[in-house]
Amino acid sequence: MRHRRIEELMTREVVSLRGDAPFKEIVRVLSRHRITAAPVVDEADRVIGIVSEGHLLRKAADQAAVPGNTPPVPGLEAWERAKAEGTRAEELMSAPPVCARPGWTVVEAARLMEVQGVKRLVVVDAQDRLVGLVSRRDLLGIFLRDDDGIRREITEDVLVGTLGLAPDAVSVEVKEGQVELGGTVPYRGLVPVIERMCATVDGVVSVSLTRLVHGTDDVTGAPGGGRS
Repeated sequence: MRHRRIEELMTREVVSLRGDAPFKEIVRVLSRHRITAAPVVDEADRVIGIVSEGHLLRKAADQAAVPGNTPPVPGLEAWERAKAEGTRAEELMSAPPVCARPGWTVVEAARLMEVQGVKRLVVVDAQDRLVGLVSRRDLLGIFLRDDDGIRREITEDVLVGTLGLAPDAVSVEVKEGQVELGGTVPYRGLVPVIERMCATVDGVVSVSLTRLVHGTDDVTGAPGGGRS
C-alpha cells in the first residue's frame, strides 16, 4: 500500500521573493501571478520565511487606527503593529517558515498543516533550498482519485497482498470514494484491521462493513457466522 508523496502533488515552479523586496514589489508580484503568498529566500535559495496577503493587509489595518480615523476593527496587537510598520519582505514575513520534505506523504503534510494552522507548506530539500509549495487544495486532490484505482489497491495490496486473503474472499465496491466490503473473512479480529487499512488508502472517504461476515470469533471462541 502506497501513499502519494508531496513531490507528486506540489507546485514546482514557485514564485519567490528576496528578503529585501520592497512592499509595493511584493504587492505587484502577488497580484501579477494571482497568488496569495510567496516564500522568501536568501542568496542561496534557502527559505527564510513566507509573506502573504495577510501580512500586507496589516498595514491597511494599522493605517485605519491612525488618530482621527475610526478603526473598523479592533486595534492591532503590538507584534502585529511592528510587522505592519515593515517595508521589506524580511520585515513583513512569518519566520521561520513551516516546511515539508518532498518525500513526505500526504498524511504527514496534512497533519503538519492542521497542527500549525497553516494553509500551505514550503517544500525544501536537505539543504533547506526551495523546491516547491503544497497547499490544502493540492492535498485534497487525492480525493479526486478514480474509484477503480481505489478498488484495485484495496483488493490487490490490502486484502490479498498484505492480509493474505483469497482474491475472491471479499468483494469491494467503491462509489465516489465510499467503500463497501462484502464476503467472509476467517475470524472476527481481522474485521477492524481491514477497516483501518482500507480507511488509510488514498482517496477513501468512508468504509462500510455491513455485508462482511466473519468466521471464528477469536475473541470469545464462539462459532463463526457473525456480522461485523
